[in-house]
Order: sequence, then C-alpha cells, then structure tokens
Amino acid sequence: MSNTSKKHQSFCSEPMKGKPVTALPGIGPARGSQLQSQGYHKATDVYGKYLTMHENRNEFQGWLKKESGANFKQQGDCYNGVRGWTDNNL
Repeated sequence: MSNTSKKHQSFCSEPMKGKPVTALPGIGPARGSQLQSQGYHKATDVYGKYLTMHENRNEFQGWLKKESGANFKQQGDCYNGVRGWTDNNL
C-alpha cells in the first residue's frame, strides 16, 4: 500500500464514526457537497451504501458517479478507501 495517499492511510487506520463524508478518500468539498445534498453526510452513510451493494466495486462506483458526479479516479479512491477500512477494521 505504499502507493496510497495520506488521506487513504489515515482513513483506513482510524475509526470512521463521526467523520464527515469528505474524510473518504477521493471525496473532496465538491463531491462531498453533492453527496450531502443526497442525504449522505457522514462517511458511515457512504459505508452503509457500500455494504448494501455487497461490496461490489462496479455497483458502488456507478452509484458514486450518479450521486456525486465523481470521476473514475475519485470513484476508485473512495472504493479502495472503504474496502481498505473494512480489511483493516473488520
């Protein structure tokens, strides 16, 4: 995982509870604002969506694009972040 960002490493190694949606890798202020307008205010809200999609990469990334307008890199960064958090914490 030496190729991951500090944001990714921090997100995956810390508890998610209470973190804003913008704490997710790949989600900055613009994408975060879009997600918030759709009712996804916390990282745990997005993580819940990831789980309801049975951790399916294509389905999650498609949902993220539809809900926030995230580009392919942002989608992948976010997916890798929630997957990494799951691998490290569950």
